[in-house]
Amino acid sequence: MVAISLLGLVVGLVSAFATIGFVELVRYLNEILYVSASSRSGLEQTQLWLITIAVLTTGGLLVGPSMQFGVERGVQTGPADTIYAVQLQERLPPPRSGVVSTVTAILSLGCGASVGQYGPLVYLGTLVGQVTNRLPFGLRDVRSIAIACGVAASISTAFNAPIAALIFTHEVILRHYSLRMFAAVTVASACGYLVANVVFEHPPLFLIEFDGSFRGVEFFLFALEGIAGGALAVLFMKMLHLAEKLSRKIGTPAALRPMVAGFVMALVALQVPEVLGAGQAVFDQTIVGGVYTANALLLILIAKLLVTVLCIGFGFSGGVIFPALLIGVLFGALFALLVPAQFLTDYSGLSVYAVCGMMALMSPVIGAPMTALLLVFELTRSYEITIAAMVTIVFANLVAHQWYGRSLYDFQLGERGIDLSMGRERAYLTHHTVGQRVTDSLPVVKPGASLFELRQRMAENSTASAVIVDEDNKYLGLVLQSQLLGLDDSIRVGSVTIRPTVEFNETTSLWDAMETMRGYFGDAIPVIDSVSKRYLGAIPEAVIINAYLDAAQELRREEYEV
Repeated sequence: MVAISLLGLVVGLVSAFATIGFVELVRYLNEILYVSASSRSGLEQTQLWLITIAVLTTGGLLVGPSMQFGVERGVQTGPADTIYAVQLQERLPPPRSGVVSTVTAILSLGCGASVGQYGPLVYLGTLVGQVTNRLPFGLRDVRSIAIACGVAASISTAFNAPIAALIFTHEVILRHYSLRMFAAVTVASACGYLVANVVFEHPPLFLIEFDGSFRGVEFFLFALEGIAGGALAVLFMKMLHLAEKLSRKIGTPAALRPMVAGFVMALVALQVPEVLGAGQAVFDQTIVGGVYTANALLLILIAKLLVTVLCIGFGFSGGVIFPALLIGVLFGALFALLVPAQFLTDYSGLSVYAVCGMMALMSPVIGAPMTALLLVFELTRSYEITIAAMVTIVFANLVAHQWYGRSLYDFQLGERGIDLSMGRERAYLTHHTVGQRVTDSLPVVKPGASLFELRQRMAENSTASAVIVDEDNKYLGLVLQSQLLGLDDSIRVGSVTIRPTVEFNETTSLWDAMETMRGYFGDAIPVIDSVSKRYLGAIPEAVIINAYLDAAQELRREEYEV
């Protein structure tokens, strides 16, 4: 109990202070680089054009090479990397990659690129947990616990929503609710909330007051908004993938792609300045209502969607959570002006639909409906708005899951060959290969050997089959004991029919091996190098069964151990 509490306290405090530093540094850069509306208001038109183009283009020019040469794989680290490391017990990118990715995210947001800050903050918490993991807390699974604590503290600090941060960590990152994890993450999340409110008085994402009520027909409208929001979320995520593919097809070097995106975005921002940066001011003005007309909301929504896709797809470092929130708020406000405001003489108000639209976009993107629901309740303190958002969230996630999948992060993991949709055991077994577990359980002989030698080797290994290889150890096939009945011991193996059989290679997953062995009868299945065709060893059925049992027992221990 002491170790768990201490771990949550240390990681939570460090992550919270790091999060505040991240947010304040971005805000400072927005002011000195003329990204915020207040700093831009005093500039002449000519200065505005030159500064906007120069800042975004130069920012992209700095971000591109930094990501290309300072980060492993040249791709920004984010929540998908955290999920990958925690679920499969794989290593994270080295701390240098995390630091460079965080710095480039600050630079991207600071120069006005249309990216989000909450994705980088998730990985900032991961980075703190990764470093803190080296301290001697004396706990099992300390690495996963430390990472989860860092994520929860960062989200709690940024959103001022400790309960939503707690659930986000379990729903998206850990995907289980073990008591020891829950205890440590709760402490870390509470630390983040205290630092944000007591030490820095950091404002929450938004504040609205609602003391009205809903008409019965509005719940039908909330469901309709959820369906439309889910479709928009799918469009957003698919456009992100198309932008990434387009960035690779145009032939521009990876290090220069953010510069191209920055230049294009600057041209858009000169016409629609609301697209600059994360867009907190636009968010605040939209959610309270009365500032933008329906035409203005539609224009900002389309522009924000396009420049966000462009910036992320072309290599600016940043997340998708806040852009999804902002696009959702714009969509919800537009929906309110086009539907209930037109057909109902008295409805609950634009702010309610804006909040529902926000969650209709965010929850499918991150794959966290429970997190979205609790976030609404924590930020609005309104039971009525939470019920309305619940209806919207359900329908949005149903649509998005049918047309896209669980989340953007799961799609990114799927591109790495990791499918978490069928459970953690299957993901583990799919990720690990038979090449890591080959044995020498089958005897190996060459075609020139006699049947006497072959029978002797089979007897020594207690098998009814043997592997035949040539002089270069290339796999030729199997010979079964039943084929040797009635044959003289002096006959050479090469004169016996060598049977082709089921075989694996070093990349065959343990899960595929289990599926293959459903209908296989024999001692073991040979493993062959996929390139050289050399024999590597064999996989008996017991090895696959033990691998599955080991994975299942380890995951169950992690989930249920106190």
